[in-house]
Amino acid sequence: MKSILKFSILSLFAAASLAVAADFPKGSPKFNDKLDAALAEAKTSNKPVIAVFSAVWCPPCQMMKKDVYPSEEIKAYQDKFVWVYIDTDIESNAKDAAKYKVSGIPHIQFISADGKSLDSQIGASSASEFAKTLDGVLKKAG
Repeated sequence: MKSILKFSILSLFAAASLAVAADFPKGSPKFNDKLDAALAEAKTSNKPVIAVFSAVWCPPCQMMKKDVYPSEEIKAYQDKFVWVYIDTDIESNAKDAAKYKVSGIPHIQFISADGKSLDSQIGASSASEFAKTLDGVLKKAG
């Protein structure tokens, strides 16, 4: 019984870990899944990057994914940024997480079109608070 329960829990965790950026709710921004690609797009579009370091098992991360990114308050900002979702459980993303000193999630890194760090947010926020943050980031980005 113990091994069946352990297998079931591991199976659920494995299934949950398969959730990726494509699983964002309708109305969410278009998320890249590679920071390098987002930075290249930012350079050509002259838009700042929102790099969301997250994981499928993180309740505050999932709240942001479900309630904040597709919200009416954030829709006005969706086309003003290049968005990238970086799953911290994927080993190939460890270098990017280390570069921005990600120690807790959600960790949202705001990066200028030329690749410089503008600001960061650690932890979840409401849609209205996040909209205020995005407004401030746009002002910093010039």
